[in-house]
Amino acid sequence: MDFDLSEEHRLIQDMAYKFAVNEMAPVAKEYDRAEKYPKEVVQKAAELGLVGPTIPEEYGGPGYGFLEQALIVEQMARVDLGITQAIESAAFGSQNIVFFGTEEQKQKYLPPLAEGKAVAAGAYTEPDAGTDVVAARTKALRDGDEWVITGNKMFITNGTICDYMAVFCLTDPAAPSPHQRHSLIIVEAGLPGVVATPIKGKMGLRASDTAEVALDNVRVPAANLIGQQGQGFKHLMRFFDATRTVVAAQGVGLAQGALDMAIAYAKERVTFGRPLISNQALQFKLAEMATKIELARLATYRAAWLVDQGRPDPTYNSMAKYWAGKTAVWVCDQALQMHGGYGYIDEYDIQRFYRDAKILEIYEGTKEAEKMVIAKRLA
Repeated sequence: MDFDLSEEHRLIQDMAYKFAVNEMAPVAKEYDRAEKYPKEVVQKAAELGLVGPTIPEEYGGPGYGFLEQALIVEQMARVDLGITQAIESAAFGSQNIVFFGTEEQKQKYLPPLAEGKAVAAGAYTEPDAGTDVVAARTKALRDGDEWVITGNKMFITNGTICDYMAVFCLTDPAAPSPHQRHSLIIVEAGLPGVVATPIKGKMGLRASDTAEVALDNVRVPAANLIGQQGQGFKHLMRFFDATRTVVAAQGVGLAQGALDMAIAYAKERVTFGRPLISNQALQFKLAEMATKIELARLATYRAAWLVDQGRPDPTYNSMAKYWAGKTAVWVCDQALQMHGGYGYIDEYDIQRFYRDAKILEIYEGTKEAEKMVIAKRLA
């Protein structure tokens, strides 16, 4: 792939960054401190096509690819990851419908997301089933024309504010392979038996809603099954093959934003009678930071491009996400160190970047899980 971005790509980047600077930066501290979901900002983003950018045009979306989504997310994450996650995840889980849903499901559930009139969620993780996704025990039993769902989901993004969620359920417990026992089913959040409890006190990503979701004999139409029964694991892995490129883009953007702050501070800060940036040891550190970010950027762009070409590579996606997340954590640590004591107080944004960075090594596949995928290809 030629990584010279097109003029359209540059315009998309410029639009996303200007939106972040004008609409996100002024309120980032407020939403972080209050652990408040930025509903108004998400609505403004939807009006510009920044919510659900990969939703096809026939369902009200911009019809972008995952490379374009990566570019959007990268530019917004340069300013604030918490609000970026709220915007990017407003359509989280809907990709399952785009990939595998029926025409009726697409017509019903996708347009409201693109318009900013609805929020989606993906309910996959459970208290005892995160990386080991096939250990999920939430059950869906068929009863005539309905599914009856019972179980608990943990760390669900948008859990308390979503309109519907794609739920990973055990539907075929007797199947010979553990990879053929689960299915994805759409559950509307307002149904009887659905109870979402917000999770507060997170280290970072505090503008993004996170919840525990309990499902107690929740009845949904049989037509809410996404794709094929018993193929939920396969469908979910296809979903993650695409969305992990977006998480990698979050890491690239966050790291770039931290580097930008470090450079600006080093130019302004005077120590021992001269600007901090004149110190060669610090210059070398900045050079190392910039190099690692650029490598993460190239890996992320290529991973997203492969998805758009219909050739998603799980190993390469894992490499991109692993390296981008690790780079973001390291760069934010170095940038905060350069700020000295000032970096430790919330007057400076770098402390928020530092807190937000860690989640990039945890969600949508821990760094250990990503290394397992990579190592499997090598064995």
